[in-house]
Amino acid sequence: GVDMAIYGNRLYTVINGSNKVEVMDAATARRIGQVEIPNCRYIKFHEGYAYVTSYAGPVEYGSGNNQVGYVAKVDTASLAVVDRCLVGYQPDGLEIVGGKIYVANSGGYMYPLTENTLSVIDIASFTEEERIPVAINMQYVIADDNNCLWISSRGDYYETPSRLYCYDIAQHAIVAQLEVPVSDICIDDNNLYIISSSWNNLTYTYDIAYAKVNVDSRTKVADNFIADGSDAYIIMPYGIAVNPVTKDILITDVHNYITPGTVYCFDATGKKKWSARTGVIPAHITFTGK
Repeated sequence: GVDMAIYGNRLYTVINGSNKVEVMDAATARRIGQVEIPNCRYIKFHEGYAYVTSYAGPVEYGSGNNQVGYVAKVDTASLAVVDRCLVGYQPDGLEIVGGKIYVANSGGYMYPLTENTLSVIDIASFTEEERIPVAINMQYVIADDNNCLWISSRGDYYETPSRLYCYDIAQHAIVAQLEVPVSDICIDDNNLYIISSSWNNLTYTYDIAYAKVNVDSRTKVADNFIADGSDAYIIMPYGIAVNPVTKDILITDVHNYITPGTVYCFDATGKKKWSARTGVIPAHITFTGK
């Protein structure tokens, strides 16, 4: 499972290795159906449709035989794929702003070749309008309230490190580049919360970090938003989310990827409130309720 979101009263989980999006009742998690999309990745919603990025088929690292990916348009009433729009290689995260879909083309399996573009799709015509060069191996695209997109790059795991970029839609330009490694990211009000467990093939180490970025000033305001030292108990941070009501920060810990993990809850000041055992590789969090 690589992504999860609630739209209306339904829970959608993107299961890329099984080439499907599972659809469930959000209150009971009872299965409603599935949408078959090859190597599907991330999902967003707009006016009754789900938009899902797809690698378009199996890929092999460094093979040079990869095909361009696409965004699938899914009718959430019928769960049918009604259209596709071709984008770049191995598209991952996407965001919807002002009638446009912005898609991070990762090209993550193409090394030493690279893909570094952000595809812009017009929703009305569902056609790709342009591709904007940003950075290699991009993953996430998140919009703030300043008409800007925050885009993460995983780098090449060698000389080019993971970084965070701010793209101003009105200016049509990158207006900030922050030396912040990103493995997962979420936004709440004017803050970006970022965790990192970025791998480096030169040092054979993980870059662990818990950063906070203010989107108004476009600056990193905290190297570690966990204030009580309890991050020392987290072995391998993997997923992050902020409860939009309580402002609690939740972080998942996958430990060694083969045994049950842990989810940690911190209050808005970064102090630990509780932790709970999970299944193997706890990754994604979403919220439901009144």
